[in-house]
Amino acid sequence: MIDLYYWTTPNGHKITIFLEEAGIEYTIHPINIGRGDQFGTDFLKIAPNNRIPAIIDNNPAEGEDPISVFESGAILLYLSDKTGQFNYHDLRGRTNVLQWLMWQMGGLGPMAGQNHHFSQYAPEPIQYAIDRYVNETARLYAVLNKQLGSTEFVAGKDYTIADMASYPWVVSHEKQDQDLNDFPNLKRWFETIQARPATVRAYEIADDINPPAPMDDEAKALLFGQDASTINN
Repeated sequence: MIDLYYWTTPNGHKITIFLEEAGIEYTIHPINIGRGDQFGTDFLKIAPNNRIPAIIDNNPAEGEDPISVFESGAILLYLSDKTGQFNYHDLRGRTNVLQWLMWQMGGLGPMAGQNHHFSQYAPEPIQYAIDRYVNETARLYAVLNKQLGSTEFVAGKDYTIADMASYPWVVSHEKQDQDLNDFPNLKRWFETIQARPATVRAYEIADDINPPAPMDDEAKALLFGQDASTINN
């Protein structure tokens, strides 16, 4: 039913977690972003930003023509609407899920991503950049920790797409120079989601597709050397 164009990044994990939780039939099409698969013509037709993940729903609720969706947050919303799962249906509950989903998309993901880049992949250490993004990651962890002090999951008592969006970005907390013991509510939440069978299956899939290994120079050049010419060519 769902064709998932995927690689083993936090944004990719969001979607496999949802699909495993929801029990939706899906087929993975690996897009090896370290080898340039994201620049293929067919992939760009459904993901014009040349980023994973993207999906094609071959059996949409309205009409017979398949629907493609790119951007992980948009995909989570689409799948939630399609299945009626992992979101609240009242105005206040849904709004709370949406604002925490946008918080992850605009804050936790980008800031943790820059943290990863400058601490793990930059050709030379730039201490100002490392400190900037490690500190901002810590601030965002503290925001989430405070929220989770008054609720079981990110947006309320139920597990939702807000949790699925944030969890994969906390998996690499050690690489982000964060100690979960400093954030006890966050640690409780993280361990709860880590133990869910669907989460376990999602990460087993990732290890099968792309066993953990250091990033080589070719992959770094592809991932970190893009500019406007990448799109214009």
